[in-house]
Amino acid sequence: MSLITVGTMAFDAIETPFGKVDKIVGGSATYVAYAASNFVKPINQISIIGYDFPAEELEEMKKRGVNIDGVEIVSDKKSFFWSGKYHMDMNSRDTLITDLNVLEDFNPIVPDSYQDSEFLMLGNLMPKLQLSVIQQMKVRPKLIVMDTMNFWMDIALEDLKVVLKEVDVLLVNDAEARQLSGEVSLVKAANKILEMGPRFLVIKKGEHGALLFHESHVFFAPALPLEEVIDPTGAGDTFAGGFIGHLAKTKDISFKNMKTAIIVGSALASFCVEKFGPERMKEITKSDIDQRIAQFVDLVSFDIDLV
Repeated sequence: MSLITVGTMAFDAIETPFGKVDKIVGGSATYVAYAASNFVKPINQISIIGYDFPAEELEEMKKRGVNIDGVEIVSDKKSFFWSGKYHMDMNSRDTLITDLNVLEDFNPIVPDSYQDSEFLMLGNLMPKLQLSVIQQMKVRPKLIVMDTMNFWMDIALEDLKVVLKEVDVLLVNDAEARQLSGEVSLVKAANKILEMGPRFLVIKKGEHGALLFHESHVFFAPALPLEEVIDPTGAGDTFAGGFIGHLAKTKDISFKNMKTAIIVGSALASFCVEKFGPERMKEITKSDIDQRIAQFVDLVSFDIDLV
């Protein structure tokens, strides 16, 4: 049931209307690992960090079943650093600083010990790096899930299109789906994107839920209404971790089970936003997750008599 996750392990500085942190652990692979480790072990991590990444964070991840054999440590450079400020609606933000640091040298290598992994989560990275990981797999994983963003659509669209032909599931937000497809309607956008290669498409809509598309099928999952959203930075990556974690645990990649995976991913993301960074993800238990998923079920459950 093992899972490979590829992405960044980094530091973030975050300001929201509800608080500010000057330096906290972040990165796509960090959030995915903390979320997915609730469902499947080992999490075979592929990333790159500098000399400044805290040893205690690595130990915490190892305790949760995260294998760091594929994490390269660069002894003379700092870890990737991102700083951003969120607006009042929390759906938009301004990037203030992006220091690539070790990420400039990232050449992901799949260790031999990872080769039997059945699931592959490609975090938001340069498309050429995502493709490199796929090509290094001696046996194609049962499922390849990919995240991307508008930045790569702006500067590496042709490379991105090549990777799209190799993956099973694409995760994007609504703005990215519209940019990639050139369509305003999300249904039309989904049809165009599915023609590019992936068999399944998940369009994340932040506080408005998520859509799952496959062939002629569509599923919508709402987001849980929360009293407080402190920091949405890692919500999308946490969603991805919960989504692929559930699929890896059940080994069922049917459309029906992906609908459940969407709910699981949404439940995990709803925890993530309650504190800065991945701090909330370190606290939650299986009981917490089960209760949160039950809240989602109650949210959409209703009886109706048709007359």
